[in-house]
Amino acid sequence: MTKKPIIFSGLQATGIPTLGSLLGAIRNWVRLSVDNNCLYCVVDMHAMTIRQDPEALRNYARQALAWFVALGLDPKACTLYFQSHVPAHAELAWILNCFTYVGELNRMTQFKDKAAKNEDNVNAGLYTYPVLQAADILLYQANLVPVGDDQRQHLELCRDIALRFNNIYGDIFTVPEAYIPPVGARIMGLQHPENKMSKSEAENENNLVLLSDSPESILKKFKRAVTDSDNEVRFAPEKPGISNLLTIYACATGKTIPEAEAEFAGQGYGQLKNGVGEAVVAMLKPYQDEHARLMADSKYLDEVIAQGAAKARAMSEVTLRNVKRAIGYPMP
Repeated sequence: MTKKPIIFSGLQATGIPTLGSLLGAIRNWVRLSVDNNCLYCVVDMHAMTIRQDPEALRNYARQALAWFVALGLDPKACTLYFQSHVPAHAELAWILNCFTYVGELNRMTQFKDKAAKNEDNVNAGLYTYPVLQAADILLYQANLVPVGDDQRQHLELCRDIALRFNNIYGDIFTVPEAYIPPVGARIMGLQHPENKMSKSEAENENNLVLLSDSPESILKKFKRAVTDSDNEVRFAPEKPGISNLLTIYACATGKTIPEAEAEFAGQGYGQLKNGVGEAVVAMLKPYQDEHARLMADSKYLDEVIAQGAAKARAMSEVTLRNVKRAIGYPMP
């Protein structure tokens, strides 16, 4: 019997997931969970690199896991859990810190970007964030990691750490490969289409669509989306706003980019914005209804959380024990 490939990915618990998270990540997670052994994690430990309100963090983490299920991830077919419920993440991260060079961390562009935006809280956790990310992945012997272009550097560091460790101690870790979905890998901001749609840009509420947004809010945000001056609906590098709208429309409707271009050919940007907004509203409605139902069913959600944590802990303990034995920790 052929062993299914193991896939790991995670989502931060720092707010309501965005449309970009759904179209650029979670939708692909659902497809991948059919033929692979998938672990999808709410990375609440990573969230600690910025100051969190405790009640808000707990609420957002629970909502995020409910979104996983509402968006189509089957808890019986894949492992859904909170990172903080599996102590092995932190244990392995410390060990891997000792196999990661300062020069490697200094080259991480995300650290530089985030440090520049949060000068009053440039903490050690932000600096070693990629090592915890490596521990997340290597702990489960993941073969594939769905990543956007902005995470390629972190995955390359993860691979370097795994190879370095294996060269010293033998084949302890599987060296993961990136899985880059061909369409919709990067959903850009509506006001800043040159940058990925991100919760870190939440100071401009019109830049991103949250999965919980009302139809009225969604339509308003798309009406305000940045375009350009020539009024031609065409997918092209020099038209980032229009290209982003066409990408979102294609993802929301299942059509190709050329089909989307043809549908809006000869029409103005106003018709395009309305069409994209309406398609997103229609796509999100059943997901929003299911999320509300799940949040109201605390018993079921608690069961999903407990079962996911138990499955993840069982898998993680095998790797962590092998690592401890390899590096010379006294074994019980």
